Amino acid sequence: MSHTLYQANASRVQRCELAVPGSNPDMFEKALNSGVDYVFLDLEDAVAPDDKLQARKNVIQAINDLDWQGHGITLSVRINGLDTQYMVRDVVDLVEQAGSKINTLLVPKVGVYGDVYMVEAMLNQLEMQQGLKNRIGIEALIETALGMANVEDIARQGAIGGRLEALHFGVADYAASNRARTVNIGGLNPDYPGDQWHFAISRMTVACRAYGLRPIDGPFGDIKDPDGYQAGARRAAALGCEGKWAIHPSQIALANAVFTPPAAEVEKAKRILQALKEAAAQGKGAAALDGRLIDAASERMANNIVRMAAAIEKKTNT
Repeated sequence: MSHTLYQANASRVQRCELAVPGSNPDMFEKALNSGVDYVFLDLEDAVAPDDKLQARKNVIQAINDLDWQGHGITLSVRINGLDTQYMVRDVVDLVEQAGSKINTLLVPKVGVYGDVYMVEAMLNQLEMQQGLKNRIGIEALIETALGMANVEDIARQGAIGGRLEALHFGVADYAASNRARTVNIGGLNPDYPGDQWHFAISRMTVACRAYGLRPIDGPFGDIKDPDGYQAGARRAAALGCEGKWAIHPSQIALANAVFTPPAAEVEKAKRILQALKEAAAQGKGAAALDGRLIDAASERMANNIVRMAAAIEKKTNT
């Protein structure tokens, strides 16, 4: 291993993240009782310009009035972009009025690390001003050509800054930014010979894993196509993503099924670890299990599965 190692700023179970428009308070309590790992209350794309100010008030009230933590939910808020008139007041009002109950802020359309740094600086000052004991994390949406071109630098400097926890792939805006010939959010294009999102998700995931961040896949627009959703989730999981967005509660179970290691997979991982432990006791660096060679790399892969399963079990039982 390299002597240069980046440890995770924060570890969270994030198999599925439910998007909830801040302009629709009727959806808040449904989200609270949905059983999802993560919720982000949205002030950005899902809210019309005329509704922005009221949506912010709705979200602050929902954060304060509803017991998100008691329902096992990690709570995030997607603020408006840095290029809008709403962003500064989003951050200030959220932290001043509900900062103790917010886990992360999701920053949209991050193009360069400086975008993350601005939110970091604001949070540093506001947390000191409010005397908050909790530290609000930052998650960044990589959803433009500029953001993808700078994704490694965003991940590296964000990891050093200490607040950046995760990168999300925003497929719709990414497609628009690249002028991709599609209006299908997250689905496959029959004119493309394969998965046109493969490169982008893989690049973002590598940047995350290099610098200790969580990679999260974004939305799938067709809520009437559960098979398409799960196929997309499986592709993202195969590349190393930890979870995927849900834009409708019906997608939560689909994501959880994909990003929860199956019992048979967990059991095999434990057998790998046990076989290697027994081999090490005999002075061997490798072993055979079920007719296949296993070694230190197998141990690292098995540990990933066992740790993820343990984190999910712990969350489920609390």
